[in-house]
Amino acid sequence: MKTPKNPTLLQLKKLLPPGELSFDPAVLQAHSGDKWYATSLPEAVAFPSSTESVSRLLTYCNQHQIPVTPRGAGYGYVGGCVPVRSGVALSLIKMNRILEINREDFVAVVQPGVLTEQLQNRVEAKGLYYPPDPASKANCSLGGNIATNAGGPRCLKYGVTRDYVLGLEVVLADGTICRLGGRTHKNKTGFELARLFVGSEGMLGVVTEATLKLLPLPPYRACLGVGFDSPQTAARALGAIFAHGVLPSALEIADEFTLKAATQLTGTRIFKGCQAYLIVELDGQEASVKGELKSLEAIINKFKPVNLQRGLGTKGCEKFWKLRREFSAGLRGTGLTKLNEDIVVPRSKLVALFSFAEKLQKKHGFAVACFGHAGDGNIHVNIMYDRAEAGADERADQALDDLFHQVVSWNGAITGEHGIGLAKRRWFPLATSEAVQQLHRTVKEALDPAGILNPDKFV
Repeated sequence: MKTPKNPTLLQLKKLLPPGELSFDPAVLQAHSGDKWYATSLPEAVAFPSSTESVSRLLTYCNQHQIPVTPRGAGYGYVGGCVPVRSGVALSLIKMNRILEINREDFVAVVQPGVLTEQLQNRVEAKGLYYPPDPASKANCSLGGNIATNAGGPRCLKYGVTRDYVLGLEVVLADGTICRLGGRTHKNKTGFELARLFVGSEGMLGVVTEATLKLLPLPPYRACLGVGFDSPQTAARALGAIFAHGVLPSALEIADEFTLKAATQLTGTRIFKGCQAYLIVELDGQEASVKGELKSLEAIINKFKPVNLQRGLGTKGCEKFWKLRREFSAGLRGTGLTKLNEDIVVPRSKLVALFSFAEKLQKKHGFAVACFGHAGDGNIHVNIMYDRAEAGADERADQALDDLFHQVVSWNGAITGEHGIGLAKRRWFPLATSEAVQQLHRTVKEALDPAGILNPDKFV
């Protein structure tokens, strides 16, 4: 066993059950970061298996001013779980039980280490539905989803993670255990404190249990996959879909660079000749879905698509979503560094955003790959560049400066799903007023006066 630099951590090991605190160098390395490129080694990694262990750990670390960085499955994109000040990386991966699925109350009670897809599969087997579906749902945890308020394609119709959080068990920085909210679908007892912790990026407390809202499982799904001659045409077709009064369950877009990368990775021919692609999914009763599908085809055909394909039922839809989930992997497969910026613009600015991305590419000499949740304006703008080139990182930051300034000028947001973390810390003051920044600091200081939880991030 490696002896930690901070001898007080040895005493912490004695306070926790066997196997819940590790100083192993390989374990420290594995918990030094997420999918972003920054890393920092913790001095120890905690693997609590109960709320009581989390409480004991935080009580001790708060008393001894030891930084604690909570983490889910480590699939974030902004360095949110990088233990910048070393200390303890707090992994919730062992707290991975689905405690209850209740068909009468339409709730699930879960621990934070449960994988998102695991819950979805379990509830769908019972005819129920948990809609939030980040692309990494097979790997990301519900605790991480709550910490970042994760979304995904289906949030267009169904909303994001916060819309499904009914109650939370949270351990505060000083070890206090709080149960917030409940299991009823309406609750106006005081402030909505449970939602305060949704999207808090591990800086206000540690979620150890969540009560989540479920819905009836829609009995039928259908998809359209549509190729276009440009992203602008695809965005205009999207506007026409909404103008017709149809609300898809998901509406995704991808540009030519993304499609070529996905083609290279998967070998598909579905994107041949396309400079942009839309995936439109509908769900509900079979007769109504098929009727709406015909209406959508008539609307889309007015924009002279390169191709148009149907996918009927779950199997037909999944042929499109299987490809969609490979977009990020395809871009990484180019060998270029991929800066994934999950910006959000008002829907009316989608055409302008794709035109701006083309200007950004010409100005800075980088490829800019755009794909994502077009239905709600949440587009993943990926700066693709070779970090080995001299000055490449500085030029990439300049491109991000231009991107974020433009997005803010449109009354958009610099992040829709991933959070601020380390990656966007520099632009947090651009996106928020001084009064709002001070309000963040006030909340942080009230709940974590010693500043031990996920320090040196955006607050």
